[in-house]
Amino acid sequence: MKWAWVVAEARARNHQSVDWYAYFKSIRLQCPWSYAAYLKGQINIVEYSGTKLPIGDFAARMYVLSAPDATVASLASAMDYDDTECEWLYSYPGYGEFATPVSVLIQQPRRVLNELRQKLGDS
Repeated sequence: MKWAWVVAEARARNHQSVDWYAYFKSIRLQCPWSYAAYLKGQINIVEYSGTKLPIGDFAARMYVLSAPDATVASLASAMDYDDTECEWLYSYPGYGEFATPVSVLIQQPRRVLNELRQKLGDS
């Protein structure tokens, strides 16, 4: 039990040490809305506890987790399949040019994403 607490505390420190401002600024050409949403406090970043939270008024929620890359991708796929309100994506270090600095599951309202895609002509 003590080991689980040490691991959880290390993950929390890892998450807290991420410069999320710098990350969102670095991807603003690829995803300009995310940078603006982050600056407005509309992106909620939490530790993944195995429970999906309601998206509420957030533009996105990022669940930070420590898991193998394939597990992160599988979790996102399963959550996306079961969720009609939100779209689930994922990222992890090394997952391409705009990868997050830590592994994350990304929860976003489908309605908002569809509106953004239509505006950008990417539907």
